[in-house]
Amino acid sequence: MRFEYDELPKELEEELKEKAKLARADILKMTNIARSGHPGGSMSSIEIFLTVYTFANFDPKNPDDPSRDKFVISHGHTSPGVYSALIQVGAMNREEVLASFRHVSSKYEGHVTRGLPGIDWTTGNLGQGLSAGLGMALATRYNGRNYHVFVMMSDAEQNKGQVAEARRLAVKYNTDNLTAVIDYNDAQISGKASNIMKVNIKEEYKAAGWEVYEADGHDFRSLYSAIKRAVEDGKPSAVLAHTKIGKGISFMEDQVKYHGKPLSDEELKKALEELGVEDDTEKFKEMRKKLPVKKPDRVKKEYEVKIDAGEPFVYESDMDGRGATGKAILDLVKRNPNSPIAAVDCDLLESVRFNWLAEEFPDRIIEAGVAEQNAATVAGAMSAEGVITFFGDFGVFAVDETFNNQRLNAMNHTNLKIIATHCGTNVGEDGKTHHALFYLTGAANWFGFEAIIPSDANQADRAVRYAASRYGNFIISVGRSKLPIIRKEDGSVFYDEKYEMNCKKADVIRNPKGDRVVIGMGSVMPFAVKAADEVGAGAIAVPCPLSLEVESLRDLLDGKKILVVEDHNWLGLGTILSYKMMKAGIVPKKFEHIAIRDFTESGSWKDIYELHGLSEEKIEEELENL
Repeated sequence: MRFEYDELPKELEEELKEKAKLARADILKMTNIARSGHPGGSMSSIEIFLTVYTFANFDPKNPDDPSRDKFVISHGHTSPGVYSALIQVGAMNREEVLASFRHVSSKYEGHVTRGLPGIDWTTGNLGQGLSAGLGMALATRYNGRNYHVFVMMSDAEQNKGQVAEARRLAVKYNTDNLTAVIDYNDAQISGKASNIMKVNIKEEYKAAGWEVYEADGHDFRSLYSAIKRAVEDGKPSAVLAHTKIGKGISFMEDQVKYHGKPLSDEELKKALEELGVEDDTEKFKEMRKKLPVKKPDRVKKEYEVKIDAGEPFVYESDMDGRGATGKAILDLVKRNPNSPIAAVDCDLLESVRFNWLAEEFPDRIIEAGVAEQNAATVAGAMSAEGVITFFGDFGVFAVDETFNNQRLNAMNHTNLKIIATHCGTNVGEDGKTHHALFYLTGAANWFGFEAIIPSDANQADRAVRYAASRYGNFIISVGRSKLPIIRKEDGSVFYDEKYEMNCKKADVIRNPKGDRVVIGMGSVMPFAVKAADEVGAGAIAVPCPLSLEVESLRDLLDGKKILVVEDHNWLGLGTILSYKMMKAGIVPKKFEHIAIRDFTESGSWKDIYELHGLSEEKIEEELENL
């Protein structure tokens, strides 16, 4: 049971006080041994961590229980406090933590990492934790579990706009299984938080519709009472825990210089004497010297995906890629009525073609409004908790606007499926602010993400089914406009019902009749194929440039004249392909590249393609000149 006592029993209060003393000593020891870390905020948060981990539904002996409560430490730099608290509740090994904290071979990193016992989200970039906790809380609507989510936060990060976005969405969906506990120490790197950027935290949460409680953050009885009320009040609730940075050591209290500064050996000795705790740091320093320089054994949590991917739709006439992805998602939900599948939208239901899902299954849509950063993190966290989650947005928002949110999703090894629409200049008249030109190279920086750029609507349909049936992060990037269906030389559909998606392979749409080959991806491919037909060139589509195994194309590329075309920033497919060819020893006779090399104009996409060399006629001309 969570927070089962009406009030904190006196004997448990005394036990917690002793644990807090030992935890403070370990905070100071591990940061001193590592010669780095953040002791100040860890000292102010320690009673919060101990209270939550002790009384939440959390069994340290069974930390992987999917039904246990979830914990997000948004101020991830307080990892020394988190680790020391988890040591005290029996979830971590003290010697291992103290000896290896912040060592290159250690899983006990400087900022908390998902996969360790009691840690459900990798954090460090302030302001994302509440969104992550909200995503986990919303996931219970689909995964059938009855857990509560605790988000421990700092006061300084309340400056962030994403926190406000999360507050509003939590109230909209009445996530009564979400509690935020804020370390209100009024301290941050540069001084007092109230001087750096004053935020009326209490009133802002109340204005958003949250219930707010206050507590003495160093008094276990006060903390227990406030958090218990927050957990049981049937609303999203926040606890403002008033604390002091460096609490427990006289010369550290209220001194912001200890935010990220470990104690010297002399200071540590003095501090441990104040606490009345033995100084055993030399033992751990000797252990640290023997640690190997190697990669740590990181834990990557994931779950088995069990869904019916269904039979692909086959489109015979012009169709937009976003329409194909929207219809495929709706079909997946219809075929899997009891599977946890959901979509997160940012006020673009019709534009990203999630409107069909919303009309038939409104409960499968989380509508976040114009709040992309929050939505991206919410979607990632939902996907980490057993929900096959689609995040739909224009390419400029799905990639550029939410770049760091997706980066954190990648670090958390989530199961997110991004549908990025309106990619490239195919959005035309909206102009350069909306022309997404980094949908491949952006995703390349999110290690572990699979980027799929379908060549037409039929392949877009296959991409959705392929991504949904596998655990992992995918971004499927499509344009806005209706485009021709790619066909075989006999006129039949190329991506027909027999086509099987394989991200390691390219699609050879036309074998060359000579030594010229055009290679492309996405919206430009229908025109590249037509241009190739006119001059007898080969045509190859690369739907997954990041995973392409180029060796399978050796006979088609080695010694040939190659033209790469893409509606993307020039550091995209052409760059990746040339690198892979060079590494494989595949040497073309000639290599030319058509791509976007500057911010583009506002006008019809056909005119933009003509201006930037991506029209059928321009591609044909370039092939002729190879």
